[in-house]
Amino acid sequence: MRGGMGNMQKMMKQMQKMQKDMAKAQEELAEKTVEGSAGGGMVTVIVNGQKEIVDVSIKEEVVDPEDIEMLQDLVLAATNDALKKMDDLTNETMGQFTKGMNLPGMF
Repeated sequence: MRGGMGNMQKMMKQMQKMQKDMAKAQEELAEKTVEGSAGGGMVTVIVNGQKEIVDVSIKEEVVDPEDIEMLQDLVLAATNDALKKMDDLTNETMGQFTKGMNLPGMF
């Protein structure tokens, strides 16, 4: 019976360490930013680790009052690019904690 309790304590310590490591990784991730772009860099969007858009940059030469739709499409494409990059970074960063576990909806 004693061996079982020792293993349980060891497992609990490992879980606590993993929780601390995950929390630290989430904090570090929240401070990171990624940049998405469209139109060959004519429109750029920066997203932080909390998936908040923190900056949008539009080059003057892409602004055409006669073609607002194109500008809207570029902003949308750059935003989606930035969000995808942040998702990829999140999955890469947090995936190390769920390797080998089948936890639907984790990250």
